[in-house]
Amino acid sequence: MQIIIVSRHLRQARTINIMPRHWLAVVAGFFLLALSSAALMSWLSLHWRLPFVEDLVLSLQQQESRQTQDYVHNNLQLMAKRIGELQGKLMQLDSLGQRVAGLADDKTAETPKTPKIEEAPGGGQGGPFLPEVLNADELQKEIDRLATAVDHRAAEFETLEFQLLENRVRDRLLPTTLPVKAARLGSPFGVRADPFAGVQARHEGIDFVADSGSRVVAAADGVVLTAEHHPEFGNMVDIDHGDGLTSRYAHLSRIDVAPGALVRQGEKIGAVGTTGRSTGPHLHFEVRMLGVPQNPALFLKQSNEFARFMQQG
Repeated sequence: MQIIIVSRHLRQARTINIMPRHWLAVVAGFFLLALSSAALMSWLSLHWRLPFVEDLVLSLQQQESRQTQDYVHNNLQLMAKRIGELQGKLMQLDSLGQRVAGLADDKTAETPKTPKIEEAPGGGQGGPFLPEVLNADELQKEIDRLATAVDHRAAEFETLEFQLLENRVRDRLLPTTLPVKAARLGSPFGVRADPFAGVQARHEGIDFVADSGSRVVAAADGVVLTAEHHPEFGNMVDIDHGDGLTSRYAHLSRIDVAPGALVRQGEKIGAVGTTGRSTGPHLHFEVRMLGVPQNPALFLKQSNEFARFMQQG
């Protein structure tokens, strides 16, 4: 860039060449001057303790301190709220665990109680209410402790739930329900005198004597294997309960289920009769494990109704 200077005091025009470095020097000088002026004003203000500068600095410090206090206070409030929520949840889990364990009647499934500090008996107590104030670190430690306790208690509940479910499934798959409610004991399991031949013979089930047409129900959940007429057992239903366990209901007057049907414990499958090799209305009930006859009383005695049945019989 060239600048031409013309003046009457000059005999001839003068030309000034301005290079880019000259512009940079001017800009740098301007900024240096501005910074120096600002620094000088700040130093003078602090040195002479100008009121408006002190007020400005104090206002900025107070605003920053207020923001910090608000942030800490809000965090402490949130942490205290979280502690309250965890404590409430833990108390609910403790109470629910005691009730469920009582219903399950399982000593090993009881959830441990939260330990408490024993206070000395007797003596007066009192004084002003001065709640302990916890700092952020202590609050966080308390949150972590309670969260761990809640997770541990939740894991115990999962184990308890599995045990209860396992027991429920096991109970429903075991033939523990009386197949005939209004009945009396006829022939027990074991050796007896054959009602037709009159000689000693094995009896592989229990006979329930009842009126013809009395309701016959499944002793446990299962799948109907057989629902047909047998030359000796008459109208007969076999139910598979899984793991090789089966039950048989014989001498029925009527069959109300079909092979392959799913039946529930206590569901009607037929009616008492005297079909097949029978001397009168009764239900012949068998339980077999892998085809080997088992004493049905070993399963039925697990229910209270069988004890009442034996007393009536």
